[in-house]
Amino acid sequence: MRNNLKGIDVFVAAAEASSFAQAADKLHLTRSAVGKSIARLEERLGVVLFQRTTRSQSLTDEGALFHDHCLRAMEQIQAGEALLETGKWQMKGRLRVSMPTLFGHLCVAPILIELAKAHPELDLDLSFTDRSVDLVEERFDLAVRVGTLPNSSGLIARPLGEHRMAFCASPAYLGRCGEPATYEELERHKALAYTRFGQVHRWPVIVDGQRVELQPATRLLSDDLSALMDAAIADLGVAWLPYWLVRDALRGGALRELLPDRPGVIFPIQAVWPYTLHLPLKVRAAVDALLDHLPARLTAVEART
Repeated sequence: MRNNLKGIDVFVAAAEASSFAQAADKLHLTRSAVGKSIARLEERLGVVLFQRTTRSQSLTDEGALFHDHCLRAMEQIQAGEALLETGKWQMKGRLRVSMPTLFGHLCVAPILIELAKAHPELDLDLSFTDRSVDLVEERFDLAVRVGTLPNSSGLIARPLGEHRMAFCASPAYLGRCGEPATYEELERHKALAYTRFGQVHRWPVIVDGQRVELQPATRLLSDDLSALMDAAIADLGVAWLPYWLVRDALRGGALRELLPDRPGVIFPIQAVWPYTLHLPLKVRAAVDALLDHLPARLTAVEART
């Protein structure tokens, strides 16, 4: 490999100069040394890289192709040098992460806190919001997002897992209003509905393999999932909530799951970060920690028994 790199810097300089003489001046070599280096490279590659005249030279098609690849390789080398200079290869500095409010508190933040405990020079800046932040504009290193991602150029996404939802209501409410046995009956119940940025989230269900939306009458609207769970426990109606939120209420009997044997809509969970040639080690370590620990945490909080 070391011998294969010989002459690359001379070739790139010659390709970007108007003559071998100009390249020689830039590299502090003789024109003869530049010409011999190019000739040796052409012999090793088995192609002609330059069309030569007495006054100038120009790249052949093969030379232009090779030049493009050489530039990309040199960019990688320069980026690697920059990483070493800026310390991005070290587990240090501030890691800024955005995550959904409740899901972040219950499932994501504990994993990142353990990561920080293991690396004393790693600082955390955790932002809890249900808004899809602009990672570049707001200078986030990483975001954890739930649900289908919009098309976002300049971002990289990594699947972390998925979570399930449950229709649930209190035993007292069901005793008063009846327990639905079909989606048609469920749609006639009073909904405790989640709203986000003024948009009411309908109840998606799977019928004959197709996703359809139920539109029950709404008794309560809230942009806070905990408030919806509290309202369901208080006998106000039916809520559609994540298992990771209602598990304890289901196990303790404060809530009862409705239509548990029906196939439900599953939401993907993904880590998202701005595209970069070289991912900083602190971001890579955070993504790896989430990949290692989040699925098990979801399994634990979504267990029915």
